[in-house]
Amino acid sequence: MHDGGPGMKLITAYVRPDRVNEVKQALFRAQIFKITITNALGCGEEPAIHENYRGADQEVDLRKRVRVEIALNDAYVHVAIDAIIEGAKTGAIGDGKILVQPLEDVIRIRTGERGATAIG
Repeated sequence: MHDGGPGMKLITAYVRPDRVNEVKQALFRAQIFKITITNALGCGEEPAIHENYRGADQEVDLRKRVRVEIALNDAYVHVAIDAIIEGAKTGAIGDGKILVQPLEDVIRIRTGERGATAIG
């Protein structure tokens, strides 16, 4: 096992789908271009909503969210967090969460580079 050393983090943010473009633009302005975006479902503090589906009332407690993942060297972590907040914040319940985790290692498949160099 290779120790990527200190200084690498994985940021995972869950944001509203209608705020994705703003988050992406804020990250790009902060010179952060390598991101992964996937659709997600989740529930939090927002109350459940009721929908009528084929004549039956259904309670929907899972909301559509977008998951944004970014692997970064430590020097960019606070910049990325600030950019995500800038793009995602509406001030309402359901704006999302940002999770920061240490990364043990990163490997660039094409070149075999490891650690902070592989993040780019």
